[in-house]
Amino acid sequence: MAIDGFDYKEFAQSMAEQAKELVPKDLPQEDQDYIVNTLGNFTMLAGEAVYNDESLKITADQAIFITQVIAEWSFHKSIDLIHSGIDRMYWDTIMQKIAFTIFEVAKQGIIRNIQQDQLLQAIEHHVVKVYKKCIEDLEKRGVIDEEVKEQAENQSNIDDMAKQAAEEQIKQQEAPLEDIDNKRREAQKRREDERKRRRIEKEKEATAGALTVRQMRLMSLALVMRILTPDKTNLLMNNIDDGDRQLVKSYMGMANLESQIDGDILLDCLKDMRNFIPNRRKLSQENVMGDLLRLYRKNSRDKIEKVIKNERPLVKRFISQAYDGEYSGLPLKVADIVAQYVEDSI
Repeated sequence: MAIDGFDYKEFAQSMAEQAKELVPKDLPQEDQDYIVNTLGNFTMLAGEAVYNDESLKITADQAIFITQVIAEWSFHKSIDLIHSGIDRMYWDTIMQKIAFTIFEVAKQGIIRNIQQDQLLQAIEHHVVKVYKKCIEDLEKRGVIDEEVKEQAENQSNIDDMAKQAAEEQIKQQEAPLEDIDNKRREAQKRREDERKRRRIEKEKEATAGALTVRQMRLMSLALVMRILTPDKTNLLMNNIDDGDRQLVKSYMGMANLESQIDGDILLDCLKDMRNFIPNRRKLSQENVMGDLLRLYRKNSRDKIEKVIKNERPLVKRFISQAYDGEYSGLPLKVADIVAQYVEDSI
């Protein structure tokens, strides 16, 4: 019975067309044609085999998986053979063994319901094993010498492409992120402007019998000093007037100090204190992750994702993985900017 939704001829043609765009352009046209034709032929044969094998009872997605894996490895190992130094007359035999091995391993893996990640690892293991054995057989027969054997065994286009992709990703990560940094600054400025507006309103509403803004700022300072180390407390005390210093000391002994303080004024006070107490926070993966995890505990995932919905996939992936407690490998400086941007935007 045919596999509903799986047109192996169309799929093989599609894989061959994609291969034309991906083949290394520095290769001779004859070699480029070999890669495309080999991939197309093995994909067509594999697709036809699973399509007509009624005993398999697989879905269209599973059929596509088998043929696509064969297409991908046909692409990579064809390039490896071209660079191997092995005579062209032996390429087809090696490729046939590789394609047959992939087909059988993939088919058995699907029948046994092996997870796709594990199955892909098993396929790669057997492809490397068969490729190496074919090279060793050629050496034993005297077809190639030790030098060509080593050259052939050291070819791995799939690893080369993975390395190139990783290097491109690093370049993207290290590229200037002015857009995120600017958004973070704009969000922070909006929050500061809003606090300033509320503070001005409170000043206008102050009455003769109420606490003045100046008193509340000194109370905020006293509240913070309760938890600072003595050296930092002394540093702050040395930077305020004598009269204010006495008030701060008296406020530090108030039992109900917290209830007298306005939250916005406290935040402004903390910001001013940064001018006197240097920030010794170490830029590290643990600190960046800690900042994000604290945000996640206070805000829903939907709320955070709305903040980054228009950002680049690199940023979205970093935030998503951080939500699950994983660090994606983003450079620390960039990660810190992203974390601050999210915090300022919520």
